[in-house]
Amino acid sequence: ILTVAAKEKPEVSEVLAVGPGGVVDGNEVVMNVKVGDKVITSKYSGTQVKLDGEELTIVRVGDILAIVE
Repeated sequence: ILTVAAKEKPEVSEVLAVGPGGVVDGNEVVMNVKVGDKVITSKYSGTQVKLDGEELTIVRVGDILAIVE
């Protein structure tokens, strides 16, 4: 049993760049997001990087839970 305080909260982020998609393990990966979209990801998804003093998160399209309109 977890308390409400212990529950992981999703994160809302803005898409700054999108890769070209392609084929992974024989399956075509189609990019459904575009630059400027607001997306929801789980709190610990992706890879954290620091670039020019700014903290960024790189996520796979499969780690995006929703696009917020």
